[in-house]
Amino acid sequence: MWLIATNDMSPHLIVIGGGAAGFMAAITAAESFADAKVTILEKNRTVLNKVRISGGGRCNVTNAAPTLPELLKGYPRGAKFLRPLFEQFDNHATVRWFENRGVALKTEPDGRIFPTTDDSQTIIDCLLQAATRAGVQVRCSAGVSALHPREGGFEVRLSNDEILHADRVIVTTGGHPQLSGYQWLADLGVQLVSPVPSLFTFNVPQSPLSELMGVAVAKVQVKIAGSKLSDTGAFLVTHWGVSGPAVLKMSAWGAREMAERDYQFTALVNFTDLKPAQLTETLAQHQKDPFWRGKFVATQPALGLPHRLWKKIITFAHIPDTMRWADLPAKNLHRLVENLSNLPLDVRGKTTFKEEFVTCGGVALSDVHAQTLESRAVPNLFFAGEVLDIDGITGGYNFQAAWTTGYIAGKSLSF
Repeated sequence: MWLIATNDMSPHLIVIGGGAAGFMAAITAAESFADAKVTILEKNRTVLNKVRISGGGRCNVTNAAPTLPELLKGYPRGAKFLRPLFEQFDNHATVRWFENRGVALKTEPDGRIFPTTDDSQTIIDCLLQAATRAGVQVRCSAGVSALHPREGGFEVRLSNDEILHADRVIVTTGGHPQLSGYQWLADLGVQLVSPVPSLFTFNVPQSPLSELMGVAVAKVQVKIAGSKLSDTGAFLVTHWGVSGPAVLKMSAWGAREMAERDYQFTALVNFTDLKPAQLTETLAQHQKDPFWRGKFVATQPALGLPHRLWKKIITFAHIPDTMRWADLPAKNLHRLVENLSNLPLDVRGKTTFKEEFVTCGGVALSDVHAQTLESRAVPNLFFAGEVLDIDGITGGYNFQAAWTTGYIAGKSLSF
């Protein structure tokens, strides 16, 4: 059995959770407090699993938002709390942190930042090497079953009933879909916000677009009927419904409202960046324009839309293949505009993929000291990463929150 020597007078930090926030916290603490012993406990057989699969295996390290206000726009929950933390360690600091450790990064047109290798293993190797250099000990298959405060520290009980002792503990266990996953923290008196999923795609069992699997549109607007929820971005038709950044961002901002609706609602899709009146005027011009008026409506996609999508919407508008723009009746034009700007999709559930799963909820931010991330209820207990009630939209924001809170927690210890 692996044991920590009890006669060693060095202060001991245990980080519970071997993900992005856990490694950043452990490395920062070990580099900041040379006399401390730092141990990461990970319940799985391998560490950094979410880093490995994120971004399709490329790892979206952070977002290139140029200013703090722009960066904060990526957080449906926790933006106000994060502001002073980002002033200490923001996305630009993250880029410097990795580049100073030999990782070359690149920024894509949508602002996402990846390693130039397009391989998440690059980020994993960097974190593992930094942890090794700092003297961090990593234990896998070491799940924590209970945490008991003791005078000046903690007793940490593992799933195999092994007992470890720590002077300080940082919890970086990530999100859980059920409140029961946080019970061991609730037992300590930590205040929790009930969790619900964020960053999910929409299931549309009776989708009128079901034959168009794989069709993508660069920019659409998605609204939820009967609510103020609306977002824009890329849009993808899937075999189960719809996905893409427009849908994922919507699911983040509306995580609680959609949960209250039991994921049963109507999504309204505008495939253009025009309002119905503007769209009507634009398409009416096609009927007069010499270039367009003699062409068949069905065979010449307008507005830059994919041909398969255009063809499907033409059928919704009851426009025959033989009809030319010059001959398009007003009623068909009206139907075309309606289906282009307000296509209803009856959402009946969600699909959450492991690589995109994010929790809305967790440790209440009001129960954490804002400058140090130390628990208000339990002295010497700190939190970082997704275990906190902080979550971001897709695009590197969730990893940035992990790097920042991990760094701050690791820096804030006092022995």
